Amino acid sequence: MKSVVGERGQVTIPKRIRERFGIRAGQEVEFTDDSGRIVMTKALSDDDPIAAVYGILNLNGSVDELIEEMRGPAELPHDP
Repeated sequence: MKSVVGERGQVTIPKRIRERFGIRAGQEVEFTDDSGRIVMTKALSDDDPIAAVYGILNLNGSVDELIEEMRGPAELPHDP
């Protein structure tokens, strides 16, 4: 998808992208330079409890492996 940069540097985000990522009018976004690529992400709200803890877990392996490590191996029911 393409968009044209206007005289004031404004760009319209295509509707399919806005809908897919839940970007609404008035929402803040952040721009970063990633090795010569422009990356836009939704800005996280400071009062969002999920955003406050997002990414703090350092998982080594899958979620299933983490659960098994915490609970022990699953005991499957035996067929009669």
